[in-house]
Amino acid sequence: MKRETPPQSPASSVGTAGRPPGRWQLDRIVAELRVSREETHSIRQDGEARRAPSRDTLDAILDGLTEALFPRHYGQSDLDGENIDYFVGNRLSIALDSLSAQIHRGALFVGDELEPGFEREEAVELTRAFASQLPSVRGLLISDLRAAFVGDPAARNFPEILIGYPGMTAVIHHRLAHLLYRLGARLIARLMSEIAHARTGIDIHPGASVGSGFFIDHGTGVVIGETAIIGNHVRIYQAVTLGARHFPTDDEGSVIKGDARHPIVEDDVVIYAGATILGRITIGRGSTIGGNVWLTKDVPPNSVVTQASVRNTPAGA
Repeated sequence: MKRETPPQSPASSVGTAGRPPGRWQLDRIVAELRVSREETHSIRQDGEARRAPSRDTLDAILDGLTEALFPRHYGQSDLDGENIDYFVGNRLSIALDSLSAQIHRGALFVGDELEPGFEREEAVELTRAFASQLPSVRGLLISDLRAAFVGDPAARNFPEILIGYPGMTAVIHHRLAHLLYRLGARLIARLMSEIAHARTGIDIHPGASVGSGFFIDHGTGVVIGETAIIGNHVRIYQAVTLGARHFPTDDEGSVIKGDARHPIVEDDVVIYAGATILGRITIGRGSTIGGNVWLTKDVPPNSVVTQASVRNTPAGA
């Protein structure tokens, strides 16, 4: 009986390598990418390639700093009076050494000799200044924790909020990133804020100024722009946007960077889910902004703004 030869697979028909010569035309594509990278579409300012900061390393730095701030919650639950300070010191030493290196790398990558941290000694000094303010940052975070406990009837205890609420995670990351932003390590701060965004769905630019007792409930979809100013004891809910209404341009039509374009939210304001607040407007102290409201005008103190009240406001009022 004659045995039939099974049909060959595409891989077996082209030899042991499994792909024919020039299958992807890599020589041509690589050459064209080089032309784009080095000539026609180059985005390097000085033509010198430098190593970018590592998001994975910054991820680990954020975790280490958080463990140092809250060692029994994010670190080890069995820490006692004899070893807790050793644990905190160890975590800080590792995180700060790594942060200094990333600040230096970030300044070199941006390529501006005026950027703080461009010289290694500057990166060390900047990191030292950052570290010296960590106790104050922890104090602010405790005020945020208390605000979450008071503001959310579903919260049973502090540990539940601290390790389980995405809003609390986002605020921890923001306060650390904002401190670096103010000290001048802006690329590192921005990358840290994007790590928080990826983890929680909450997007807070590190330049945004946030007062004490800040509580983000639920949080998914919250966006807070660079020049936003938020007062003390402010509570916001999911899908709230504190954004820009328009982007001012110079005489050549280029967007002006750093211009104040985001809202000011004064103390004791509550902003409910889905509200969109745009432009350099002021939400007065003690006001309540209802869900899904669209605001582009100032709000006086102690106001209650609902969809109905916005619809009934005369144009230009």
